[in-house]
Amino acid sequence: MLIDNIERVVETLNCLNAMGIQISIDDFGTGYSSLSYLKRFPIHTLKIDRSFVRDIVTDKNDRTIVATIIAMAHSLEMDVIAEGIETEEQLNLLMAQKCNHYQGYYFSKPVPVSEIERTLLKPIPPTNNIRVIHSAK
Repeated sequence: MLIDNIERVVETLNCLNAMGIQISIDDFGTGYSSLSYLKRFPIHTLKIDRSFVRDIVTDKNDRTIVATIIAMAHSLEMDVIAEGIETEEQLNLLMAQKCNHYQGYYFSKPVPVSEIERTLLKPIPPTNNIRVIHSAK
């Protein structure tokens, strides 16, 4: 577990940060992710757990939690990644909250290593639904 020796963890993360390595907290809002990490660790990005993103279109509580995480992260000068986006409605709600980055099946299913280069070299079909998103900072 990460937190067995908190001072050693802080020291290690600060060293990594000094080398230019950015630190993210995955699955933020679940399990062992703690608000105290945001204060003690040099965190650059929060990844909002898919369990909050899944029902943001229909569940007011999830919408509020996601909006709060995004606002808090931006106030702390952190980027936010939303995991598990599967619909355009979810994407639109996250864009309205100024989420920085998005991932999920809406964009692509997981791609085997053998297909990555071919996938990345494919021309992107024109669409009005996906726009370039600039950092909300």
